[in-house]
Amino acid sequence: MAKYYCILFDADNTLLDFDAAERKALAETLTEYGIEPASETVQKYREINEGLWRQLEKGQIRRDKLVSERFTRFLKEIGAAGNGAEMNRFYLDKLASHPDLMPGNVLDVLRELAEVATLAIVTNGFDRVQGRRVKESGVAEWMEEVFVSERLESEKPNRKIFDAALRTLGVENREHVLVVGDSLTSDIQGGANAGLDTCWFNRDHQENPGLVSPTYEIDALEQLYPIVMEEDELARVGQKNRRHQV
Repeated sequence: MAKYYCILFDADNTLLDFDAAERKALAETLTEYGIEPASETVQKYREINEGLWRQLEKGQIRRDKLVSERFTRFLKEIGAAGNGAEMNRFYLDKLASHPDLMPGNVLDVLRELAEVATLAIVTNGFDRVQGRRVKESGVAEWMEEVFVSERLESEKPNRKIFDAALRTLGVENREHVLVVGDSLTSDIQGGANAGLDTCWFNRDHQENPGLVSPTYEIDALEQLYPIVMEEDELARVGQKNRRHQV
């Protein structure tokens, strides 16, 4: 039996390349609304968007505030006319159409891990966007469930979204659950809040400011094998392992 028989993955910048998807969707949106997608313009939007998401994760604003405000603030900041709410709807449609995977062998890793553990996604975001991206990327094939914050009305790092996921999956023993994600403030802090072991996917070798300490740290998803698997399962990577039933 695997050491961890339930793995809760983050989606964006862990399995799915959100940076690439955002870059494409934002360029398409700006172009549609007659705004040149220059690097400084894109950076201005990202600063506004990331600031609002941080406020949402801290419970300082509601999700509808983020949706209504980010493009409205952006247009005001760059001195452009337009309807921020309409622009946001267009952007989300475009974002949903870009199911880019992270570089590397994401699907191969998920296939191997799914032989020994139950896999699920716990992601902040919008249901129609994340659901489509997870499905069209091929990631959904290996997932028991996809838990999206909009549908569950709870954002990471709030433990409620993890509690809801484990209830749905029928997992009671939290010692055998691992949270994997790229964000210290949302994934790692959220896992810790829920009393779960965590693995920080630190692909770009960022420095940890020390506010939260992950149980493990990796820079490639393949490094999950020895963390999750027992020695006999690890020896059979590339072959057919016994599928563990939770």
